[in-house]
Amino acid sequence: MKTTSSRRRRLPREERERHILDEAVRFFAEVGFEGQTRVLAERLGVTQPLLYRYFPDKESLIERVFEEVFRRRWQPEWSSLLQDRAIPLQTRLAEFYQRYCHAILDPEWIRILMFAGLKGEEVTARHLKAVRTNMLEPVCVELRHEFGLPPRTVLPIDDAEIDFAWILHSAVLAIPVRKWVFQLALPDDIDALVDSTVATFLRGSSETYRRLVGRRLAKPVMLPAELAS
Repeated sequence: MKTTSSRRRRLPREERERHILDEAVRFFAEVGFEGQTRVLAERLGVTQPLLYRYFPDKESLIERVFEEVFRRRWQPEWSSLLQDRAIPLQTRLAEFYQRYCHAILDPEWIRILMFAGLKGEEVTARHLKAVRTNMLEPVCVELRHEFGLPPRTVLPIDDAEIDFAWILHSAVLAIPVRKWVFQLALPDDIDALVDSTVATFLRGSSETYRRLVGRRLAKPVMLPAELAS
């Protein structure tokens, strides 16, 4: 009689790698990155040396998990949506964060993010850099345009503005935290929750954001070299 392990050994390489990666995502979401690859191999029903044939070390496996859980969820068309000024800003932000919220609303995403942050994994720093580049800075750019403030080519976006954009981002990020960390029920209509979050943020943003940027406008502005020439 053929055993399960013998059948697994004959899996095509791509299918085996996919199987290992999927289980690694579940494993690290359950126990954090302190989890041992020996235990993961046992869960997979394979030897640890076989696991290392596909992923040379634990760091390379964590890197692939990061790629799978975070990078592949980002959709390039989201950037185009944020920048489409033919659409009112509130509508753009609501649709953008609705799509983002649905993409991250699962236990593996939020638990791996929390575990990686608590352990100080390098992948967390890279994720936060991507969040700043792809989400927070574009939001600041559109807020400036909406409120009649100078573009970033004239006045670079500073950390205070990024902190301001984090207010909205954190409010949306709290949705999967509520569900998968605190085990709290969410409303049936997630899109409506995001829509009201965006609307509330924008209603309180105009005066505060103008004042935030205006404090820097009262000082001499250092123009980029190409604009100063």
